[in-house]
Amino acid sequence: MRALILRFDAPLMSFGGVRIDNHGVVERFPGTSMLTGLLANAMGWKHHEAERLMELQSRLSFAARWDLPPLRLIDYHTVDLGQPKMMSYVAASKKAAGWTTWGSPEVRGGGSAKTATHQRYQHYWADGLLTVALTLKEGQPTLEDVATAIRHPARPLFLGRKACLPARPLLDPYRPIVDGEDLRDIISRVPLMRRNATAPSMVEVCWPGELGLIGMKGELREVFDLRDWRNQVAAGSRLQAEGSMPWTGEVISA
Repeated sequence: MRALILRFDAPLMSFGGVRIDNHGVVERFPGTSMLTGLLANAMGWKHHEAERLMELQSRLSFAARWDLPPLRLIDYHTVDLGQPKMMSYVAASKKAAGWTTWGSPEVRGGGSAKTATHQRYQHYWADGLLTVALTLKEGQPTLEDVATAIRHPARPLFLGRKACLPARPLLDPYRPIVDGEDLRDIISRVPLMRRNATAPSMVEVCWPGELGLIGMKGELREVFDLRDWRNQVAAGSRLQAEGSMPWTGEVISA
């Protein structure tokens, strides 16, 4: 097996999970649809190219490892729904409205919620360093095509939300493509990247659920990280092994 090695190093990263009301929560590791979008963005693909995106997502598998564990950061912000600009769609009724797929505004009902302050909590991972080993089943584009696109992306790349800009080029500077038995083997051998070059005794990892829990202390989790690109909605889940494993391998300085 061959895998592309990516190094995610950024002030903020956001691996979006299932939103809970006004909380934009994050998963501990990136998702399949996020990585699909990252590669497609680098290659200059567009959202309406649903068939290409669906095929790319179906070919993609990955393992990931926190080389430097992040801190959780929660961004609190508000929206004043009583502002004139939020109520201008239906000025006659003076009620705020939201546009719908049938071409007319949906007016909010009575109560204080129609003009109150809406609160949102967006979750991020801060100051972490994550290594991703990514592989593609046979087809086009190839790993080499993707590596070239990430090295010279068609558009600016981001790690989750558009505000999450990487602090370094994403492609591993030493060995961007690595051979191994499987993703578990590869993520266990790719050198750990640390800012101070000191080695931890344990590292957090994930890999596809079909590889099992051998080599890690963890659990099999159902993750909802697939996307229906035709309808632009989250749809689908898979099993992922998540946990920690001892580290005795090479450590390099970031």
